Amino acid sequence: MNEILQTVFGLLGGLAIFIFGMNMMSESLQKAAGEKMKKILGILTINPVMGVLAGALTTAVLQSSSATTVMVIGFVSAGLMTLPQGISVILGANIGTTMTAQLLAFKISDYILIIIFIGFILSFVMKNEKIKSIGQTIFSFGLLFEGIEIMGSVMKPLASSPVFISMIQHVSDVPVLGVAVGTLMTLVVQSSSATIAVLQNFASQAGPDGVTSIMGLAGAIPVLLGDNIGTTITALIACIGQSKDAKRTALAHCTFNISGALLFIWFTKPYAQFITMISTKGPEVEVIARQIANAHTVFNITMTLIWLPLIWLLVKIVTRIIPDGKTIIAASGEPLFLDDKMIGQPAAALEMAAREVLHCSDLVCELLDKVKTAVGERENRKIEEINEDGNNIRKLYNRIMEYLANMFSAGVLTEEQASQTAGLMYILSDVDRMGMLCTEAAESVKGGLEKKNKFSKDATKDITESLDVIEDMYKEAMIAIRTGELENARKITKKKEKVLDLDINMRKNHVKRVNKGKCRAELTSAFTTVLHSIDRMGSSCANIADAALSGVNFGYFIQEENEKDEE
Repeated sequence: MNEILQTVFGLLGGLAIFIFGMNMMSESLQKAAGEKMKKILGILTINPVMGVLAGALTTAVLQSSSATTVMVIGFVSAGLMTLPQGISVILGANIGTTMTAQLLAFKISDYILIIIFIGFILSFVMKNEKIKSIGQTIFSFGLLFEGIEIMGSVMKPLASSPVFISMIQHVSDVPVLGVAVGTLMTLVVQSSSATIAVLQNFASQAGPDGVTSIMGLAGAIPVLLGDNIGTTITALIACIGQSKDAKRTALAHCTFNISGALLFIWFTKPYAQFITMISTKGPEVEVIARQIANAHTVFNITMTLIWLPLIWLLVKIVTRIIPDGKTIIAASGEPLFLDDKMIGQPAAALEMAAREVLHCSDLVCELLDKVKTAVGERENRKIEEINEDGNNIRKLYNRIMEYLANMFSAGVLTEEQASQTAGLMYILSDVDRMGMLCTEAAESVKGGLEKKNKFSKDATKDITESLDVIEDMYKEAMIAIRTGELENARKITKKKEKVLDLDINMRKNHVKRVNKGKCRAELTSAFTTVLHSIDRMGSSCANIADAALSGVNFGYFIQEENEKDEE
C-alpha cells in the first residue's frame, strides 16, 4: 500500500479509536458517578468560586467538558441554574478538561494491552453494575491510549519528510496560522481532547537532529489556543433552540476561550519559556507532551482567575450581544424543563423529567380547582376552557412519556436509573388519568348546568364537597411523592373510604331529591357519571399514595430545591 495512504489510514484509524475510547470512558464514568456529579453541581454553585470548583471537579471526573457544558446549558435553559452560576461552572469545566491532556502525557505504552484486558474482564465477567461501569472505564482508557500509540507510530515517518517539516515550520513561525489550524482541527473532529492528543503526538516526533521536537513548544502553543477556540462549537450546537440565557452561557464559553487566545498569542515565546521552566526536565521529545499539557492547564487557570471576578462583566457582554427582546411564552402543552440533548446524561435528564412531571401535576391541580369552581358557581362557561386545558395536559403527558421512552431506548440508564424512570412513568400515568377524569367530570357537569336541566343547589353542594376531598387527597399524594414524607400518603387510604361513603350518600340523596321533585330524573345519568369520575379520581390518588409508600418519590431529584426552600 502507498506509504501516504498508510499514514492517512493510520491517523484516521488511531483517531477513531481514541475518540471512541474517550466517548465510551465519558459514558461509563457518567454511569458510575453521574448522580454524584449532578448533585455536586447543584450544591457547589452557591457562589462563583464554588461554581468553578464544581465545574472543574465534574469535568475532571467525567472526562468531558462537552458533557458538563451541555448539562449546564440544559440547566440554565430550564431555569434550574442562573446565568452567572452557569458561567462559573463552565469556567471550571475549562480547567477540568485539562486533566485529559495531563493523563495523555503519561508514558504507559508498555501497559496498554494489560489495561485493556483488565477492563474487558471486569466489564464482561462481573455482574455488579458499578463494577461493570468501572471495567468499561478502564477498557476505554486503554483504547484511548492505544489510539494514541497508533497515531504516534504512523507519524514517525513524517518527521523525516522535507515537505512535512516545511509545513510545520510555517505553522511554528506564524502563530495566527497555528491558531487557525487548531481551530479547524477541533471543528472537524468535535473534540478538543482528541486534537490536543494529536498535537502532543506530533510534537513528540523528533526533528532532523533526533533530539528536539519537530515543532517545539512555541509552535505547539498557538495550535493549542486554536483547539480551545474550536471546542466552543459544542456549546454553540447545544444551545440551538434553547432559551436566551442558554445561548448566553454558550457565548460566554466562546468569549472565554477567544479572549484567552487573543491575549496569549502575543506572548507565545515567553509563555513557552515559562512552561519549560516549570515542567519536567529532559530531552524535548520526551517531555514536550507534558509541557503541552501544562501549557493547557496554566492557560485555563490563568483565564479563569482573570474572568472569575469579572463574571458580572461577562454577563453584561453576552446580554448585550443577545438582548432580552420580546419575551416568548411557551406554548400550552409544551414542556418547560425537557431537553432532548440531555438524554445522553441520564442523571441530569431524570431531574428534568421529574420536574416536568411535577409541572404536569400542578396543571392538573389547577384544572381540578377550575372544575370545582364551575360546579360551585353553577356556570358552564368555563367548561370549554377546562376541555382545552385537559387537552394541553394530555399533550404534555405524551411529550414526557416520549422523553422517558427515549431514555430507555438510548441504553444509557443504570438499573437504578431505569427503576427511577419506571417510577416517573407510573406517577405520570395517574397524573394524566386525573386530568382526563377532570374533563370527563366537567362534561358531565355541563349537562347538569343547562338552564332547563340544572342540578339543584344540594346536588352541586354534594359534588363540590366530594371534589374538595379529592383535591386534598391529590395534593397530599403529590406532597408524599415530591418529598418522600409518607405520613400524608398513609392518610389517603382513610380519605378514599370517605370518598366511597360520600358516593353512596350522594346517590341516596339524589334519589330522595328526585322523588321529592327537587331534582329532575333526566339528570340522574349525568349526576351518576360525575360521581363515577370522582370515585376514579380517588382511586388514582390512592395509586399515587401507594407508589409513595412503595418507595417512589421525587425527593432525590428535587433535593436541592427543597434545601433552598428551607433556607
